[in-house]
Amino acid sequence: MKEFDPGDKAASIVSVTDRVSPVAIGMPVTSVHFLGERACFVGAEESVAMVSGDGEVTPVAVHSGGILCAASDGTRIVMGGDDGKLVALGATGEVALLATDPKRRWIDNVALHPDAAVAWSAGKTAFVRSGRAEEKSFDAPSTVGGLAFAPKGLRLAIAHYNGATLWFPNMAANAEVLEWAGSHLGVVFSPDNKFLVTAMHEPAMHGWRLADNRHMRMSGYPGRVRSMSWSAGGKALATSGADTVIMWPFASKDGPMGKEPAMLAPLQARVAVVACHPKRDILAAGYSDGTVLMVRLNDGAEILVRKNGDAPVSALAWDAKGTMLAFAAEDGDAGLLAL
Repeated sequence: MKEFDPGDKAASIVSVTDRVSPVAIGMPVTSVHFLGERACFVGAEESVAMVSGDGEVTPVAVHSGGILCAASDGTRIVMGGDDGKLVALGATGEVALLATDPKRRWIDNVALHPDAAVAWSAGKTAFVRSGRAEEKSFDAPSTVGGLAFAPKGLRLAIAHYNGATLWFPNMAANAEVLEWAGSHLGVVFSPDNKFLVTAMHEPAMHGWRLADNRHMRMSGYPGRVRSMSWSAGGKALATSGADTVIMWPFASKDGPMGKEPAMLAPLQARVAVVACHPKRDILAAGYSDGTVLMVRLNDGAEILVRKNGDAPVSALAWDAKGTMLAFAAEDGDAGLLAL
């Protein structure tokens, strides 16, 4: 594949930059999520900017300080802040307080389950509130680094120092600990419920095949992996952290064990955030130099969505139908692309 040259990237591949609708967010953006047809840009402090299809921006105050984490199921965005509060933002802009930490600790991780359960963490403690509003807690061996619900059943993965814990909040059985030395942060289940993968504080990832807890070492990154996204059908896991999008294969029963990952869309900049299309073998990648590309997985073909700018890309998301792509940079420069 042709190596990136800032002078000719736009000329060497198809560009749709003229079809992007710019959006003035006016604040640093940490993530973006779609609620119906509205793109919701989560700010680093206090508020979310809800953007309609015609570009109208409506700011909504959600926290009294920093917004530390956010997750969405398409009907609401649940966020935790340094004000010790867990809040939910609905599709029409309503804000609901879900929980307040009794010690006013920071709420630094959140996860949502399809049956309306929500999980969050403060310090070493993970909390789960089921759809029936029953709340339970679990103390991890160290500060919680990440949370993820399994796609089947009410099982929560809790990433922490030296591994991850699998906890069934509704069962009396002891939690299962998956060990691997180091600090584990982001965590995801594979869509088929067969694998668990964590991003580590060091430039590496680690995984376990859940049938036998066999280890999957996923290393070779020059930087930390801060963004992960499953391709349509869960056949591959796209990751940031290198100057290409690293795609780990998960189509076989062994996952990536003994296999080399694919490397797509190389630039002379580091991949900062990835977002796979919900239905097709396409992904969007945002880079540390502000570039946004769409990439076809089967042949690596690229489309330029945003030329390199002043700030790293910090947020990417597709709507549920895969007909709209939203992106934002750390400086608040954002855009919407209708496909």
